[in-house]
Amino acid sequence: MSSRTIEMSDALYAYMHRVSLRESDVQRRLREETAALEYSMMQISPEQGQLMRMLTGLIGARRAIEVGVFTGYSALSVALALPEDGELVACDVSEEWTAIARRYWAEAGVAEKIRLELAPATETLDALLAEGRAGDFDIAFIDADKTSYDGYYERCLELLRPGGLVLIDNVLWGGAVADEDNRSEDTLALRALNAKLHDDARIELCMLPVGDGLTLARRRN
Repeated sequence: MSSRTIEMSDALYAYMHRVSLRESDVQRRLREETAALEYSMMQISPEQGQLMRMLTGLIGARRAIEVGVFTGYSALSVALALPEDGELVACDVSEEWTAIARRYWAEAGVAEKIRLELAPATETLDALLAEGRAGDFDIAFIDADKTSYDGYYERCLELLRPGGLVLIDNVLWGGAVADEDNRSEDTLALRALNAKLHDDARIELCMLPVGDGLTLARRRN
């Protein structure tokens, strides 16, 4: 028994992966290729991908949104849990990184489920709202520029059905959010959003110490 989350040593983290992680061969190879890149720190952890895949299945999601694709591991995790006629609208601005994503999505057989939009995410989300798709999505994942998180959150919440989930990455920001002396623009944005969500009556809330911190916000009926 423990009254707080256990600290993870390298040995314990490796043990958790050995006995818990279920990763397809395509996911593993995508993760390993990404780990060799200069900006590999932008990749989510494999246990976070596994949690996202399970949550997508648990709520019976058919339509999903992702803001911030990078090399596509998180999108792949979600798409694997979507039904054959499922839809994932994936928002990013980098052709370079998403070219890697496209290659692995095709290999995994989920490319037809993923609609990649290479444009500023606010434009894509606003276009979805203009198309009358408010309340049409089941799950959304936000992992992009931190200063825009609040705007992404508001749009995604409107696009979700009642009972839908918004997942928000990097909410602990390497511990910086708890350091009042840290006044960087990204830290201030995340700290303000965390405080806002704590008091947001529109959602049910759970923040998890997974990866760099993952918030689950369930839209109320």
